[in-house]
Amino acid sequence: MSLVCAISNEVPEHPCVSPVSNQVFERRLIEKFIAENGVDPMNGQPLSEEQLIDIKVSHPIRPKAPSSTSIPAILKSLQDEWDAVMLHSFTLRQQLQTTRQELSHALYQHDAACRVIARLTKEVTAAREALATLKPQAGLVAAQSMPTSQPAAGGGGGEPMEVSEQVGMSQEIIQKLQDKATVLTTERKKRGKTVPEDLVRSEDLSKYRQVASHAGLHSASVPGILCMDLCPSDTNKVLTGGADKNVVVFDKSEEQIVATLKGHTKKVTSVIYHPSQSVVFSASPDCTIRVWSVTAGNCVQVVRAHEGSVTGLSLHATGDFLLSSSEDQYWAFSDIQTGRVLTKVTDEAAGVALTCAQFHPDGLIFGTGTADSQIKIWDLKERTNVANFPGHSGPVTSIAFSENGYYLATGAQDSSVKLWDLRKLKNFKTIALDNNYEVKSLVFDQSGTYLAVGGSDIRVYICKQWSEVLNFSDHSGLVTGVAFGDNAQFLSSAGMDRSLKFYSL
Repeated sequence: MSLVCAISNEVPEHPCVSPVSNQVFERRLIEKFIAENGVDPMNGQPLSEEQLIDIKVSHPIRPKAPSSTSIPAILKSLQDEWDAVMLHSFTLRQQLQTTRQELSHALYQHDAACRVIARLTKEVTAAREALATLKPQAGLVAAQSMPTSQPAAGGGGGEPMEVSEQVGMSQEIIQKLQDKATVLTTERKKRGKTVPEDLVRSEDLSKYRQVASHAGLHSASVPGILCMDLCPSDTNKVLTGGADKNVVVFDKSEEQIVATLKGHTKKVTSVIYHPSQSVVFSASPDCTIRVWSVTAGNCVQVVRAHEGSVTGLSLHATGDFLLSSSEDQYWAFSDIQTGRVLTKVTDEAAGVALTCAQFHPDGLIFGTGTADSQIKIWDLKERTNVANFPGHSGPVTSIAFSENGYYLATGAQDSSVKLWDLRKLKNFKTIALDNNYEVKSLVFDQSGTYLAVGGSDIRVYICKQWSEVLNFSDHSGLVTGVAFGDNAQFLSSAGMDRSLKFYSL
């Protein structure tokens, strides 16, 4: 038996009962009647909404309208519903097609915008590089013309002495070099064999671990840091040269880039930080050596000493002259203030490319490595080859003099590091490395106590015992540069994985 509303005679959705007349009503209808009349519709006695009593029943199912009780009416209803569904489906398909077209158009516009942005970025970069190249050259045309032509004339003469005299290795400059060497030798003798008190001990050095890594210095599109150097007066300042043609000055303490120097047209393979001025030097296979102002962030001098790729740089202890080596088989000695090449010499008998160059701590002799595995020692004043060290196989990749000036460390593509005694002119120690180990960088610390080797990994040896005290394999690529902080308080490295890393306790 179903409940029926006394007012509508239909099954109520929300049934309730009146305690006055005991009749069942649809709550919505009785509430409206009470609001208008205030009495029970059945017997006329007073009634309020609060007196109504709800009846709890399962959800009622309304009987179908008489129109839906016959089969034709049901079929008609189903047909109407099907038509409505099909119409809705057609409308949705139309909306989907329109949305697809709009999305395709938006993606096309986005792709076109990206292409335009990439082209404009490339043009801006090229314009900036051209501007950086033209600015320093504009004021140096007169200064550049003399050294560029003179070495070419001298190189054809055949005699190193004639080359030197033509480009102006004056007696005044030679005296300046001699005076500086005398001062340095005197200072070194005063120090004797004493080790700085603040120098990190070998047992502490062996506990060094990676403490920082920075991978955002150079471009990721042409990855790789090819060289690095620390400022001797402030070893928190790090200088790097990359495959992206840029030179970057990084502040270790602030952990931020101080300057990005652009101007080379090819990768940067050698960099040097001036010890007392805010000036850095860089060399590249584009045949130029550039002098940069870190403060101004621009190139202040372009030295054109070579006709081939510049492979090595070394700054003289005076801070006024630069030694460079090149694949054109010449080494050159240049004045960094004027950009003039003072002398340019080659060993015509050997006729091979030079791969690296490094000044002796006194500055009167220097060493060069060659592509045919020779190490040549030169007298700067006489411009002559005074000693040769054979023994390596493959091109020499790096050379380094110890602080006391007695030892020379050399590395080549033969997976070994050789140590030479400059007093006896002989090889007294060979450190054999792993098979296929590539030596890319050699450096002694400022006291000459430790030797760091960078290449397939990083290794640090204690001098005299020549025993390994440290080994790092944190770089995922070849290590191209290593350097010690002040008193070996930290070690820094750079590599082809585009990262600059620091190690300490």
